[in-house]
Parts: sequence; C-alpha cells; structure tokens
Amino acid sequence: MGATASHAGDVSPAGTSTSNADPYLWLEDVRSPHAMAWVRAQNASTQKQFASTPEFAGTRDRLLGVYGSDAHIPYVYRQGSYLYNFWQDKAHPRGIWRRTTLAEYRNTQPHWELLLDVDALNKAQNSHAVFKGAECLEPAFKRCLISFSPDGGDAVAVREFDVPSRSFVEGGFALPAAKSTVGWIDENHLYVSTDFGPGSLTDSGYPRIVKRWTRGTPLSAATTVFEAGTKDLSASANHDPTPGYERDIASVYRDFFHTDSYLLENGKRIHIDVPGDALPSTFRQWLLVQLRTAWTTGGKTYPPGALLAIKFDDFMAGKRDFTTLFSPSAHSALSGYSWTRHHLILNVLDDVKSRLEIVTPQADGQWLHQSLAGAPSFSSIDVSGGDPEHDDEYWLTVNGFLHPTSFARGVIGQGAPEILKQAPAYFDASAFNVSQHFATSKDGTRIPYFEVDPKGMKLDGSNRTLLYGYGGFEISMLPSYSGGLGRGWLERGGVYVLANIRGGGEYGPQWHLGAMQANTPLIYQDFAAVAQDLIARGVTSAQHLGAQGDSKGGLLVGNMLTQYPQLFGAIVCGMPLLDMKRYTHLAAGASWVAEYGDPDDPRQWAFIKTFSPYHNLKSGTHYPAVLFYTATSDDRVGPVQARKMAAKMQGMGVKKVWFYENTEGGHSGMADYRQAAFRYALTYDFLWDALK
Repeated sequence: MGATASHAGDVSPAGTSTSNADPYLWLEDVRSPHAMAWVRAQNASTQKQFASTPEFAGTRDRLLGVYGSDAHIPYVYRQGSYLYNFWQDKAHPRGIWRRTTLAEYRNTQPHWELLLDVDALNKAQNSHAVFKGAECLEPAFKRCLISFSPDGGDAVAVREFDVPSRSFVEGGFALPAAKSTVGWIDENHLYVSTDFGPGSLTDSGYPRIVKRWTRGTPLSAATTVFEAGTKDLSASANHDPTPGYERDIASVYRDFFHTDSYLLENGKRIHIDVPGDALPSTFRQWLLVQLRTAWTTGGKTYPPGALLAIKFDDFMAGKRDFTTLFSPSAHSALSGYSWTRHHLILNVLDDVKSRLEIVTPQADGQWLHQSLAGAPSFSSIDVSGGDPEHDDEYWLTVNGFLHPTSFARGVIGQGAPEILKQAPAYFDASAFNVSQHFATSKDGTRIPYFEVDPKGMKLDGSNRTLLYGYGGFEISMLPSYSGGLGRGWLERGGVYVLANIRGGGEYGPQWHLGAMQANTPLIYQDFAAVAQDLIARGVTSAQHLGAQGDSKGGLLVGNMLTQYPQLFGAIVCGMPLLDMKRYTHLAAGASWVAEYGDPDDPRQWAFIKTFSPYHNLKSGTHYPAVLFYTATSDDRVGPVQARKMAAKMQGMGVKKVWFYENTEGGHSGMADYRQAAFRYALTYDFLWDALK
C-alpha cells in the first residue's frame, strides 16, 4: 500500500470538447458516458489499492458492527400520544418508519407499530428511494406528507400517506422529485414551493414561488401567494395551527444569512420588521429574535448573539420593549433553544462546552432564569421539546468523545430527566484521555481544539494524528461519540483532534461573520495554527499529521493541501468545494455567495482566488497524499469539483492522488450503513497507511 497512483482516464477522452482555460471542464457533465467512465476507472484504481486487502476487510467489518448495529438508540419525536422513530439496520438498510407509546418505549424491547417499510416499498416499485422525513397534520397526525429522495440527494418526491390505513392516499397530494418545501394549512390545503416550470426557480435552483394548493385540483391550478426574485435563495410559507395563535408566515431567503418574513393576513403581506440577518421565530404569543449583528431599536442597542423576546401582537403594533433572554460574553454563545408548553430551554456553549438554562415568562412580564442539569466534561447536549401543546416534556441527547450517547426524557418541574436509552460502548474508552487546548492564530486569536489521545502517549512527534475541521456557516463542531472513529482510528493508537476554528458558531455569530468573504483566509490560518501547535507540543509531526474535512470542510483541507502542504502527510477531502471560480455555476453554489463572495465580480475574484485550491496548485510542489471522496448524486455541492481537482493533480504528475465517487447518498456520500462502513474504512485505512 502507498504506491504511486497510476490512473486511467486522466485526460479528456477523444472527441470531447475541452477548454484551454480549464481542460477538465468536461468532467462537469455529471452523468455523461465519458465522465462516468473516468469515475469508474478512478474507483477501480482506488478500490484495488485500498479496498482489496484483508486489512481493509477487517476495518470495514468492524465498522459494520457499529453502523449496522441493532443496539443503536431508537431516537423518537412526539406527535400527539405517540413517539415516532425512523430505524435502519441490517434487515432494513433503507429503513422503517414506526411508532410506539411512552410506556412501551420505557421497555428494553418496545413493541413498535410499523407504519412504512421503505425497503419493501423499493422492492415493489423497483426503486432505490431514501426516506427524507414526514410532516403530519396536527392535531390528529393521521395524514402525513412523506418525502423520498430517489438517490439520497436534496431533491425529493412527496406523497400523502394515511397513518390509520398504513397506505398512500389514492389521488392524494403528490409531487415529483424537486427541491420542494410543502406544509399543511388544513386537511384540504397545502403551502407548496416547488419547480412549477420555467422561471419558477432561483439562480440557486430552489423554488422562488409559494402557492396555495387545494385538494383534488391539479398543481397548475394552485394559487400564488408569494414570490421571491431569481437572485434570492428561495421562498416558503407555513401555517401555525396553535389554537388561538393561528398564523401564516411567508419568508423570502435573500441568501443563507438574510431573510425577510411577512405575516399573511386578510390577503395582505405585513413585514415582520426585524433585521434581515436576524433569526425570528414565533411561539404562541411570543416573538423571539436571535441577533447576528448589533441592533438598535426602542432606544436600546442589543449585541450580536443576543436572544430577545416580545409579545408578537405588541411588536406588530409597533412596540419595541424587548426582554433580553440571553446575552453573549467573550467565552459564551447561544447554541440553540427549544420551547416546552410553559418554558424555554436555552442551550449555551461556554468555551465550546454545553450547559442548559430554563427561562420562564412570569405574570409580571419578567422572565425567571434557572439552571437545568448539565452534561459530563467535554460533552455536548442536544435538547428538544416534546409536544408543546400538551405539557413541559423535553428530550436530551447527551454524548462526548468517550461517553456513549444517552437519550433522556424530562418534564420541567418534575425532577431530574430519566435516561430511557443508552448506546453501547463500541470501544474501550478507559484507554484514552480527552483534553482541550488553545492555539494562537496568525492574528493572535486563541483557537480552541479538543484532543483525544491514548493514555501514556509519548510526546515524541511520532503519533498518527487526524485533525478534523469545518469552519463555516456558523456551524459549531462539538464533542460527540463516534463508535466508528473509536474502532477505525483510536483503537489503532491514532490521535483525534477537533478544531473549533473561525467560520463556525462556537463563540456566536461574530466567530462566523469575521471570517467570511475577504476574511475567509482567517479560517485556514486558524487550522494551520492548530496543526503547528500539535507539532510544537510533540503530539505529532508533519509526516504523521492528516487532515479531514467535508463540504466546506473539504474546501478547508483543500487549502491545507495547496497553502500548507508542509504541515501534513495526508488529506481526506470529502464532497468539497475546490473550484471557487466556477462554484456559483455548479449545483447549488449560487446560494453561497454571501459566504464566499461572487467570483464573477472581478473585485471579489481578486480575494476569492487566494483560497481557490483548484487555481492554486503549483507544479513542482511536494503535496501530501490525498483522497477525494464524493457522490454522483450530490445535488448540493456536486461531484465535479472533486473530479476536476483529482484529474488536474494527476495531470500535473502529482503522486498519491486518489479518488472515489459513490453513486448514491447525496451530500452525505452514503445512503445506508454499508456505504457508511465502506467510506470510513477507506478513510481510516488510507490515512493509517499514508501517515506511517
């Protein structure tokens, strides 16, 4: 293993049009025979090198024991008196949708009521559909809109399902595959935004028109209620059926970070006048506004990252006397929040560690703050409410690098939450330590990172180390338990490091806003600083240090490849953006201009090109070994950027460039547990070999 790659199909096939500026443009024709022949040749070469050995089979089988295990937690969500679950295992690789009661769920082996078997449906239809969720009509939850992706991508077909009869509704609501958003108004009406034909999509490929669709009528007869522009990201509408607080709200998403929302009332559209970059939400009588930038209103200035509350009707009447429910500090940020019937639960990060707080409105207009039982050290918490129309139930998912996930239910005011399900330990956590460290980036900013390493590890620079990061869209990288990582990497003696670089949300919106567009290089400086700190501390050395990232994380490690090749021995680049000149013209790329900038604007291309890995490859440079992983069915980023980057590097004569493209799985790159086991076995075996 580890020999120089020699691939077929590295150049444009005869008769295929190419561009002098980009000789690999032909690979952008995603499913063309020529492009797919290149993909098959690449896959065969990569499989021969890494997936045909007894060692790989052993890694894959150990991971199958994790991803295909029947001992996973059956996570549930409440709808009325039932708890619903979607479950996948060896017998049901595409999954079953089912439900049970709370009393049954408390049992070690609950009795489940089967609602839909996706594998059986696929067999009957000769399809490969992937279940993408169900939206059921309140309050009875008897009729549901079920979404299916034909290949695991973002485009979904929608079919109406009748729960009591366990069958699809003949002549019911149905939509062909598209990037649709649908929602119930009542039993006979939906809000639908979908591909209505020419001119109905934005430049990003999402619906820009919202219509009201009546049962029994063709989609073409649906009535338009709202439209966004072609330069916007998308549009949608929803109906809140809460008795006494019924509302219809339409939203136009200008980009990923700016939204205008409107109350639809008596045929009028009334703007909900909050900042366009804020995140508003309504619940019963309340309007909550989570700020991304400072806002001066009502004679007060509220800081970025604050969460504000006011009664919705008062706000629409012009009042601005907000109550601040959360205000960030230098070390804390709001990760999320969730309502119960009478309370609001805040999920707060303190230096990337979770704590929970209950906030309760009082009769005098004040809000009472109380703490809620937290989590073990170096762990993360995900909290969600139950059915807020019925009680103060909440659900907690708690896990950490060395703490198998637990799933608990609580009711505010009724004592500590009850752990109902506990995931098994897939590896011996007692053999490892978890610690948090801080690196200093180029501009002096302290960058936190978590390290998981074997007890007694020698700081002699010899340890194979996997550094993971993302750095974008205000998404936080939090401690979590991974049986696959434990079995595939840690048990071998590898070190795992999770970097909390800028671009994420670990320290609130400013952690993200300060690293967008022209400031994007700060993200890469942060990641490089963590790599340098690991080397300086003796944890590892450049030849033993690998980096992995997916999606925007793929762009991150693509920049490690081109800007900091001296720091790494290997790179795993999954579902990546890499060609930042063409990204707005590929898949859903136009929707990310707010994050990266517009490469068609020469002034913006001037800074974008500095972090476009495809354009920053240089002949004569020694690059670390690299594995590109993508999926043909990825309709979000698309597979073509990884294809072109691999082809260009191979065409330059760069050694140890590997490529694998799964056909299914969409942006995750995997549609079931077997594909997951293959993907991560390939990742860990490639890294272990390259970093030896």
